[in-house]
Amino acid sequence: MEHMSRRPPIPRPPIDPYILALLATVALAALLPASGAAADAAGGISTGAIALLFFLYGARLSTGEALDGLRHWRLHVTVLAATFVVFPLLGLAARGLVPVVLTPALYGGLLFLCLVPSTIQSSIAFTSMARGNVPAAICAGSFSSLAGIVLTPLLAALLLGGPAGGFSAGSLLRIALQLLLPFLAGQLLRRWVAGFLTRHKKVLGYVDRGSILLVVYTAFSEGMTEGVWHQVTPARLAALLGVEAVLLAAMLALTWYGAGRLGFGREDRIAIQFAGSKKSLAAGLPMASVLFGAHASLAVLPLMLFHQMQLMVCAVIAGRRANDPVPVPPPAGPRPAEPARR
Repeated sequence: MEHMSRRPPIPRPPIDPYILALLATVALAALLPASGAAADAAGGISTGAIALLFFLYGARLSTGEALDGLRHWRLHVTVLAATFVVFPLLGLAARGLVPVVLTPALYGGLLFLCLVPSTIQSSIAFTSMARGNVPAAICAGSFSSLAGIVLTPLLAALLLGGPAGGFSAGSLLRIALQLLLPFLAGQLLRRWVAGFLTRHKKVLGYVDRGSILLVVYTAFSEGMTEGVWHQVTPARLAALLGVEAVLLAAMLALTWYGAGRLGFGREDRIAIQFAGSKKSLAAGLPMASVLFGAHASLAVLPLMLFHQMQLMVCAVIAGRRANDPVPVPPPAGPRPAEPARR
């Protein structure tokens, strides 16, 4: 008797341990916020940590590999359009929820979330799990990261101006000095430092995450001392979660069915859905710290919540996509001989 083949189980929705570390950092900032000289020192260290982060991003990103993917330009344009056009348009549409559902500060954070580039690591992981086009997901994430260094600040300057966003013209200069300049330096020095980064990848991963935790602690400490957290109530937080759930569902549907209407095959549609519906926590947190100043804590709250939500939902979708039947092409072989003509 033959054993029936079992389908691989759908993975449990992951709770990212890093989100737990971020929440612990937020709690620490709430209980023991940095103030006075300690706040000045933490701010200076945070500024240096942000510059180091973007130097490492630039040094790790292989521009050559990204450019090799230009042959699949339609897919990459589709992902970029989802990330930097459709997402911002949905964010602007949510302005109608202010002030009944969202406060102006929370809306500013939600709109900022819509401007952040796509994530690379989780897009690749979920695309691979769902048996999609992994090389395309790698290139799409790389293009999004490169574009986000420039497009996110520019879109923020255009859409987040005024008191609700806390954005000023000086933020562009800070972006150039703290983000763009270190990133370009990393790209220029990549040929000399890439080997070192590869050999010490694990240790530098802790440096990355530790730097972001420091940025979060500094931002939330400043928010506590400025009293901005009095604007957030449990009802507002629940409303924000509901709005983000609708936003994520809309983007997952638009990227999947829209890619189908554009004529992409199954593997490409999977890469487009996962790369075009997610946002990068690692890129967004440092950018928010530079752009929003004392209001950065409220600005990054929607991004932190969306990050965990996208991981949980996309894990379920990737598991279901992995169980989809994939048509198997017929085996190649000699063509049958034509009947002899009389």
